[in-house]
Amino acid sequence: MWVSNKWRYYIAGIGTLATGIILYQLLWGKLFPFSPLAIGFSKHELPNSIICIQGGAAFNDLIGIDTLVRSVEDFPQLRFVKKPEIFVFRDSISYLQRSVSRARFCTFYDNSLVISPWALKEAEEGKISLPIYIRHELTHILMYQHMGIFNAFKYPEWLFEGIAVYNANQLGTSFYPGKDEIYRMVSKGNFMPPQFFKTSKEDTVKLEVKFRMTFMYSEFACIVDYLIVKYGKDNFLQYMKRLLQDSDHDRAFKEIYGISFGECISDFRTACEQ
Repeated sequence: MWVSNKWRYYIAGIGTLATGIILYQLLWGKLFPFSPLAIGFSKHELPNSIICIQGGAAFNDLIGIDTLVRSVEDFPQLRFVKKPEIFVFRDSISYLQRSVSRARFCTFYDNSLVISPWALKEAEEGKISLPIYIRHELTHILMYQHMGIFNAFKYPEWLFEGIAVYNANQLGTSFYPGKDEIYRMVSKGNFMPPQFFKTSKEDTVKLEVKFRMTFMYSEFACIVDYLIVKYGKDNFLQYMKRLLQDSDHDRAFKEIYGISFGECISDFRTACEQ
C-alpha cells in the first residue's frame, strides 16, 4: 500500500515519540523496576537475591536481607523461580518518580520490590521491622512467580494480603493488631467481609479502628490462621496453591473444605465472639 512521504514522517515521528516515552519510563519513570539498567544504583548479586542500592542510600545489610529469601519459601512450600530484585532508594523524589505507590514498599509483578527512604528511616527509629516488611513483600513476589499474569488479577486480594501478613509473622507488630486484638475488635462488630476488599463495597463498611488498612490485613491473616488451625495446614496449602491456577474461588473452597466460603466466614466471626 502506497503511503505519502508526509504520512511516513508522521508515523516515524509517532514511533520515535513512543520509543522515547517508554525509554524514559524505563530509566526514570514508573517502568523502572522492569528496566535492564538502573542508573545511579550499585548492583549486588547475592546467592538468593539481587539488591540494587541508590548512591547515598543509608543501607548496608545486604546479607541480612538476602537470607530472608529462603525463609519466605518455608510456609507456602514454594520456591522462587528466579532471584527477586530489590531496589533501595536514597531520596523521596526519586522513589515517587519511579514507584507506582506512595507506600513504604511496592512490589511489581513478578520479580521486583522497591523500598522507600522513609521505610529505612522508620526502621532505624524502631517504628517498623525492615525484615518483617520485606518478608511480607517477598511473599507477594513468590506467589506472583507461581501464577500467570491473568491469575495475578484474579487471585483474591484478601487472601493475597492475609498470606503475606501470616508468613511474615506480622500480626501484633508495628501498626498491625495482634490475633487477640483482632478477635476482640471483630466481636465488637468491626469486620471487613473479605470479598469486599478492594472493591466498591469496601468503603461502605464502617470500621471503628485506629488504622483501617492494617486492621484489614491483620483480620485476613487471622482468617488464614483460623483455616490452618481448624482444617489443617495441608488443606490450606491445597487451597492457596489451587487458586494460583484456578480463578473460581468459591468452587475451589467448597471442594477442599466441604462448606461454602460464606459459612466458613460466619464460623470465624462466631469464633471471635467466644
